[in-house]
Amino acid sequence: MSVRRRRPLLATVVLVAGAGLALTACGPDNSDPVAGATAPATGAAPGAPSATGAPATSHPSTHAPKPSGTGRPGGNGGATGGTGAAGGPCDIQNLSIHMTPRSGAPTQFVIDVKNTGGSACTLSATPGVNLGNSTAQDQSKNLKPILASGTERFTVGAGKNAYVAIDVNPSGATTGTVPGINEINVLADDDDTNMPLANTQNFPLPGGAKVLDPKMGVYRASVAEAVASLASAPK
Repeated sequence: MSVRRRRPLLATVVLVAGAGLALTACGPDNSDPVAGATAPATGAAPGAPSATGAPATSHPSTHAPKPSGTGRPGGNGGATGGTGAAGGPCDIQNLSIHMTPRSGAPTQFVIDVKNTGGSACTLSATPGVNLGNSTAQDQSKNLKPILASGTERFTVGAGKNAYVAIDVNPSGATTGTVPGINEINVLADDDDTNMPLANTQNFPLPGGAKVLDPKMGVYRASVAEAVASLASAPK
């Protein structure tokens, strides 16, 4: 199976004290706390608070492009975060993208996409995501997570967030895992309508992370809903 390669666009570099992973700045509707490091994609303000209230920002890496994920499961909700045709496709210049480890779930991470623009816009129902090795020349073996079902685009209101949960090792396996996986690559909109592959962001996994049969949910308006969606992904 061929795999697309692309280069990430712009990324703001901000280091996080005591963490090597990017942290998210979760919005007020985030009811499931997450902890770790954040990584704004473009235009994200340094020092954005994490889900635990502590300021933490970083940035995705800027090495060779990675293939996006496939499949476009649907979201839910209303005008401020859900399916529907409210607004056109989101512009990468108006998105702040973070990834954080989920507190209490060592194999799970939350991808947080915030609409920093002045009007609602839409994203594909799930981001394009794959897991790979940041130094590998051959990206054709990158892993794509198993996705929850659905097809509708997800509307993100101005100033609102869309969340997706991913579990890199749902079974918690300690042996037989895929070696060399050290990053998660994220394209916020996987429909290729307004977001070229070059806009992919690369988020490092913590050292020693074990990866096997990853799965991912769909965009939701809160972390709790995103985690619930993750649970519906096929096993």
